[in-house]
This record gives sequence, C-alpha cells and structure tokens, in this order.
Amino acid sequence: MSLLLKNTSVITCDIDGTIIEDGAVGISNGIIDYVGSMEAYMAEKYDRVMDLRGKAVMPGFVNAHNHAAMTMFRNYADDMKLMDWLFNKIFPLEDKLTEEDAYWASSLAILEMIKGGTTAYCDMYMFMEKTAEAVIQSGMRAVLGRGLQGETAEGLDYRISEALELYRNYHNSGDGRIRVNLAPHSVYTCSPDYLKKVARVAWEIKSGINIHLSETVDEVKNCIDKYGMSPIKLADKAGLLNENTIAAHCVVVDEEDMEILKEKKVNVAHNPGSNMKLASGIAPIKTMTDMGINIALGTDGASSNNNLDMLEEMRTATYLQKVVSKDPTALPVDQVLRMATINGAKALGFDNTGEIKKGMVADLIVINTQKPWYYPKHNVKSAIVYSGNSSDVEFVIIDGRIIMEKGQVLTLDEERILYEVQRRAERIMS
Repeated sequence: MSLLLKNTSVITCDIDGTIIEDGAVGISNGIIDYVGSMEAYMAEKYDRVMDLRGKAVMPGFVNAHNHAAMTMFRNYADDMKLMDWLFNKIFPLEDKLTEEDAYWASSLAILEMIKGGTTAYCDMYMFMEKTAEAVIQSGMRAVLGRGLQGETAEGLDYRISEALELYRNYHNSGDGRIRVNLAPHSVYTCSPDYLKKVARVAWEIKSGINIHLSETVDEVKNCIDKYGMSPIKLADKAGLLNENTIAAHCVVVDEEDMEILKEKKVNVAHNPGSNMKLASGIAPIKTMTDMGINIALGTDGASSNNNLDMLEEMRTATYLQKVVSKDPTALPVDQVLRMATINGAKALGFDNTGEIKKGMVADLIVINTQKPWYYPKHNVKSAIVYSGNSSDVEFVIIDGRIIMEKGQVLTLDEERILYEVQRRAERIMS
C-alpha cells in the first residue's frame, strides 16, 4: 500500500535540522519516495492520504539499549546499588523465568515502545528466540543478542552455541527487520579469554557486538585492580571494539578510554535515566560528541529505569549535560533528536532509516502537537523534546506499514499481554 502524509510539520532529523512546514511525505513499497511541499496533484498517486494538520511527522525513535524481557521485573527492586540489585535481586529471579515468561514480558516491552514512538531497539538477554518471535509479531525492528556470561567453561561455550543458533535462525528474519549480534554481558561476568573467543566468533560470522562497559566506579576500579586496565582497554585488547560494537553506558571513562572509542569507531549507547537511578554517574556525552563519537540513546531495561520512554530519555540527556558542563547550550535539541533517531539507527546497523529523506525506509511516527503543552507554537522540535509526552504519539509506521493508529497497536493484543504478564509476575515473585 502507498501512503501520503500531508499538511504536516516534517521534522527530517537531517544534519541541518530541516523542518518542512505544511509539508508532505510519500511512501511506496515501504520506501520514502517524496519529501517536500504539498502539491495538489499528489494525492492521486497514493492509495491512502492522511491529512495531518496540527501534527508533526518525524523518524521513529531508536532505543539503543534495552533488556525487553526484564520488563517482568519493573518496580520490583528499586533504590539499590547496581551490584546489590543484580546479584541479590535480579539474578535470583531470573532463575525462575521461563521462555514463555520472556515472550510475554518482551511483548509488553515492545507494546510500550511502540506506543511511545520507538520503531527499532537493541536487546541483550536470554530466551532471545522468544523475544524474536514477539518482534516479528509486532512489526518492530530490532537487534537481538543472547547475553553471554557464566562461571564455567562448559556453560560459557554452551551460551555461544545458543547465540550462534539464534544467529542462524533469526539474523535478517522478519523481512530483514531483525539483526543478531553477539552480546558478552560485561568484563565482570566474562573472563578476558572468553571475551577474545567471542570477538573471534563475531569476526567469523561478521556480526556486531553488544556489551556493557564502564558503567560504575566500582566496575572500573575492580577491573583495574584485577587486570591492570579499564574495562574499555580490556575490551579493546580482547578485540571486541569496532564500528559494529554498541557499548552501553561508558559512564566512568578517562581521555584514553574515549580516544579508544573514537579510534575504533565504537557506538556508545547512553542511558541517562538508568545511570541516574542507579547512581552510576553522568557520562561525558558532550565531550564524546565533540570528539565525533557516535552517541545513541537508550532506556536500559524497565527494571532499572523504570520505563521505556525515549522522549523522557532525550529530555534527561540534554538536562544532564547542561548541568554537568554548566553550559546551557550543551546537547541542543537537534543533537539530541539525532541521538534518538539516526545515530541509533547507525549504531544498530540500520543505515537506511533514522532520517526522513527520499530513498530511506519509512520508519516514521506522527505526534499530535495540538495538546495544551505545545502552545504557543514557536518551535515544534523544542516543544517535542522539552514539553512532549510519549502519549502524544498517535501513529507509528514501520517499513511503510501502519503499526499503530490513533494510539492503538494493530499487531499486538494489549489486553492479553497485560493479563499474561501480571499472572506470570505473581508466580515468579511467590
């Protein structure tokens, strides 16, 4: 089906921050085939014409770091230090999690993301086959990785075999919407030799890497005490860092660490909400962006955030950088919008989306700017970043297909998802 979005503010998220007022976007066969002013004759070329007066069209958000199935643990363990939270609360519950639990929890996360305007995301966890099924059902775009960690050589090798099976079965599945990466959890759950092995396997199958790096002061201190180098230097020595690597967090970093990230063209997934809640610190995002490092934006899992709201993450990201740098011009609107869209698409390897431009894949969202908090109308981009709510998203289009219309997700059974997650959460917590 071809589709024309007309009479709308088109936020392109291009490098110049272009907005086309009273503009139009044409979509045919899932590809954007027109961007510009509205011409009277154009409506005849498209199967469906949507008059979006009072609304804005922009690229869908890309959530560069998440653990979808961990939505099952939302609001369960709060106000705790990271290692205490992980080892005493989360890891014990994960032993009770079944693959069907993971499917429904992932479905809940995907439902929430779509409702908030996210069209693509990156995931690292277990039972990823079930998450892949939920992604395919939803129409979402995703990069999935089976989390690799463990205490025994046999267990670690088994997880690599699981990751390879996931790659064989799901890489480029869902009409090309799913990519599979290898996902070593961190330097504190994987030995240096194991990290080298993962890097070698990733090179052999030509996959990307997802990893947590330098999230907390304790992580960095323990790594230096044990190995004589920072987590980023250790990951680099293991061969894990390159332009296909997504490094989540990178909060506690020095100049040498950042130079490595720049030199190896690593993509950093910044998670300001999670970093604040766990008191991990404030990543030096302004410094890294000034260096030319690609910074994408993520929410982390809902168990440590506690939502998957990319509008909230954009606002948090820009506020934090302004405060820490004592510079109100730090991380301006256009920059943070690109972090949440095209930078994320680049990090995930979806180079044909993230910007509204002729020839790009049509992953778009429509935001209702007729709400009171958008008035008076001075600058629609500023209004979205500083005033908007995720509930303002009315339509979500992925691959040119309408996935959500007027707030209703068409591909998922919301009532069933909520029912299944609640009853399963009660069993796990009992």
